[in-house]
Formats: sequence, structure tokens, C-alpha cells
Amino acid sequence: MTSKPWGGRFDAGTDRRVEEFTESISFDRRLFRHDVLGSQAHARMLAHVGLLTQPECEAIVRGLGEIQAQIEAGDFPFVLEREDVHMHIEAALTEKLGDLGRKLHTGRSRNDQVSTDVKLWTRDAIDRLAAGLVHLQRAFVASAGRHEGLILPGYTHMQRAQPVLAPHYFLAYVEKLERDRSRLADCRRRLNVLPLGAAALAGTSIPIDREFTARELGFDGVAANSLDVSSDRDFAIEAVFALTLIAEHLAGWAEEWILWSTQEFGFLKLPDAICTGSSIMPQKKNPDVLELIRGRSARVIGSLTTLLVLIKGLPLAYNRDLQEDKIPLFDAFDTVEACVELAAVVVSGASLRPERIAERLDEGFLDATTLMEHLILNGVPQRTAHEVIGRLVGLCERKGLKRLADLADADLAEASPKLGPESRGLLGVEAAIRAFKSYGSTAPAEVAGQVERWKTKLEL
Repeated sequence: MTSKPWGGRFDAGTDRRVEEFTESISFDRRLFRHDVLGSQAHARMLAHVGLLTQPECEAIVRGLGEIQAQIEAGDFPFVLEREDVHMHIEAALTEKLGDLGRKLHTGRSRNDQVSTDVKLWTRDAIDRLAAGLVHLQRAFVASAGRHEGLILPGYTHMQRAQPVLAPHYFLAYVEKLERDRSRLADCRRRLNVLPLGAAALAGTSIPIDREFTARELGFDGVAANSLDVSSDRDFAIEAVFALTLIAEHLAGWAEEWILWSTQEFGFLKLPDAICTGSSIMPQKKNPDVLELIRGRSARVIGSLTTLLVLIKGLPLAYNRDLQEDKIPLFDAFDTVEACVELAAVVVSGASLRPERIAERLDEGFLDATTLMEHLILNGVPQRTAHEVIGRLVGLCERKGLKRLADLADADLAEASPKLGPESRGLLGVEAAIRAFKSYGSTAPAEVAGQVERWKTKLEL
């Protein structure tokens, strides 16, 4: 049993079925770079406080680097008996350095070591994803530039509501992605606190210097309560929550573009490179990438649910349940990173179809609200103005007219004396667009200013 790092207390070997049930090397091996990084920093700290000599520290740091290179080259043997990536690396170091390798674990436990490794991994994953979100934002801003001046029907309840400029539409997703980036940044700030040195749960009597290790690893500070460290997976759950909102934003966008690419809408042309065909219907062009982006949001939501249920009712401090945090964490990041990357490809390659959009742009009375606001500006109470324009829309439908502009001057005047001949200048989607004035609206000047703001912010 001495082959196990905890084997001194046991008289019998571990049942093979238990080893198979409890191993995590099959999924936590991807932490190897972060485990090496954390262990090298820990070794330097031990030398800093005099628990290792400088030559001993250098030998450990060099040995860990050699092990990392071996794993990266695919020449490292992973075996079930060594449980996890941390024990594999420590055992390999001991094989290289003998008793010197056994000194590395001084002043730490696997509990704080694992937490540190997962924080380091999550921090890097957040940085990668944040960069991917910027790339996707740039794709949306570039698409706004390609569709300058194009008017779209805006929807609420999936019913035509008011006209909006296409760049305004694209920038709506830029804003959502910016909030996603902000949430990731907030999560990164909160997770960037060093757990290492909390040991198993109560700290250690060995005179370590946790602030030194924090500086070595780029943490902003050290965790203040060792008991909390052992049980804390808030950072993983918060990260996956942020990922869930990203996945939800992408799922809504994907659903919209799936609809827009149908014959019924015909608003959007998708690039062939992201579509597939049918095995039986030769005419089909299916938006599979968008459908999978929409569908994979379910996996990310599932990962968040798994983590939330995982920690439910866990007592302080460490419990082996927490081994199960890595699969949902890893899968959520893998899934969202892939979705973000392909979303940028779709946005860059897709184009709106102005001629198809224009064919029916006058349908749906998109200028009704503008005409109502004209009455308000001329002293008519809002509720009264709303009723007046509503009656005019009903009149159009009874007469089989598709536009408010098709009504006679007498119809307008009968509805309200405030609807004189000058009110016709407000009818139509182009006039409605020009009428907008408020900050953040789809007014052309507002949209142009927002596009320029995002170009500057995203360095386009």
C-alpha cells in the first residue's frame, strides 16, 4: 500500500472496482499544465522560506518541466492506480528525483492543490472565451457596416412591430455579448484568489508564504479562510452560469436566423460552408450549425444544473463529491467556445437579402406607433392617440389595405382633426425611421454613432 500517497494507514490493497470507480485521470489529465505551473510556484515558495535549497528547487522545477514536455509529446504513461493527474505528476517527479520529489507536497494538500489547478484552468479558459467573444462582436459590427441603411421589420411576440435599421439589429447582439464579457471579467476577478496553502482544511503549521505563491501565479490575493477553500466551487458555478447566458444568447440568435433563412421569411442567405444537405431530398440546404448551436445550449444548462445540485447540502469542508465538478466545467467551456467560434464564421459569411425584405416591408403597419406619437406631440393624450391609430389600422384591414398610407385624407381627418395632410410625411417605414430621436434608438444618427463607438472599442 505504500505505492499510494495515502497508503501508510491501510493494511489491505484497494479493490480494483473501487479504483475504477474513483479515478479521475480519464478527465482531469487536461489540468497537467496548470498542475505543473502550480507545483513549480509552490517549490519556489518552499525555497523562498528555506524549506528547500535553491539547487533542490531548481531540480524540482526542471523535473516538472520535463514531465510536462513528456505529457505534451504523448509519451507519458497514465495508469488507473495513480488516480488523478496530481498523483501522476508527483509520482513521476519522485521517480526522477527520489526523496527530493517527496518534498514537493510540503505545506499543501490535494484539496487546495486541486482547487488551485482548477482555478488556473478556469482563468485561462475565461481569457480564451473572452477573446472569442470579441471576435464575434467584431463580426457583428462588420455585418452592420455591410448592411448600412437597410431597414428591417422589428418584432415583438413574433409579430411585426416597428421598423429598425439592420445595423441597430446587429448591435443588439454586440451589447448582449458585451454583458457576457463583463460577467466573465467579474467571475475572473472573484476567482483570482489563491487557495494554495489552505492545505486540507485548517491550514498548516509549516511557515509557508502564501503571498509569494500568489505573486508567482498571478493571483490578486490569497483566500482568507482555509475551511472555506476546501469546499469552495463558487467560481466554477459562476463561470458556468456566465457560459449559460452566452449559450442562451447564441441559441436565441440561432433560432432567429434559422427562421430568417427559410423560404417563408427569405431574409437571410447562409453560406454553404456552414450548411448541410439531405440524404433523400436533393434540394435541401439545412442550417445544421445554427441548429446545433441552439441545441447545445441544453448541454450548458445541464452542466450548470449538475454543478448546482452537486454542491447542494455538502457540509464543510472537502467532500469527494467535488471530484465531479470538472466534467461539467470542462464540457461547458468546450461547448461554448466551439459555438462562439462557429457563430463568428456564420455572421461573417451570411448576408441579408434586401430585395426579399423590401417586398413585404410595408406590411404590418410598422409606422403606426410613429403616427400615434405625432398625435401625442400635438396634444392628444397617449391612450386616446393609441385608440385613434388602432381604429385606423382596423379600417385598413376592413378595406383590404396593407398600409396606413393607402387611406384617404378624409379617413385620417375623420379619425382625428390632428391628422391633416402634413401627417402623411410620417407614413412609411423610411419616414418612421427618420422620426426616431431618443438615445439608443434606431434613429440613423444614433445608430451611426453607436457603430463608430463599437468600432473604436473593438479596435476595428
